[in-house]
Amino acid sequence: MIQNFEAFLIAITILTLTPGLDTALVIRNSSRGGFTDGAVTSVGICLGLFVHATFSAIGISAILAQSAELFNAVKMVGAAYLIYLGFSSLKGLWHSQSAPSASRSDSSIHDFVFARSLREGFLSNVLNPKTAVFYLAFLPQFINPEGSAFLQSTLMASIHFVIAMVWQCGLAGALSSAKSLLKSARFMNWMEGTTGVVLVSLGVKLMLEEK
Repeated sequence: MIQNFEAFLIAITILTLTPGLDTALVIRNSSRGGFTDGAVTSVGICLGLFVHATFSAIGISAILAQSAELFNAVKMVGAAYLIYLGFSSLKGLWHSQSAPSASRSDSSIHDFVFARSLREGFLSNVLNPKTAVFYLAFLPQFINPEGSAFLQSTLMASIHFVIAMVWQCGLAGALSSAKSLLKSARFMNWMEGTTGVVLVSLGVKLMLEEK
């Protein structure tokens, strides 16, 4: 059904493995709440792919690509959310440094709330107009015009879902297995601060970047 399936598989795998917002967010949340936090965040991120695939199939992404006003509006909302996530990490870092130095225990490592992790992953993906425009430009190259664009887009998003889940859950598992690092207040502060800066930087870059 999908045309040039091998080329699609290679391209989408390379895209998934390329470090970016998804990677930074999974690392941030895995550091915050362990493997489960990172895995649920990954589920949220990957569920957002189906939203972009649907929008691409029905032509809404075309509006984003052609309308500077609408593109910039969505771009600003997505960028603001990334900056919010980044400042949330930096705020957590500030609070941890303000608290007594020996107060960071295993319980802080497992600060996990299912709905929060799912929401953060989902919104960070859905509110990213770059993903919407990418799906608009990328998916049509592999759609067979004789078949259903919606079904083919959904199938490609499903493949992307599986690849991304495997990669991102692997990252979360790798971080969680490094228990000695996760128990180190210095490492946790470094991780939280670094991912916070990365998320803020990505948000600012997206906000300032021209179409």
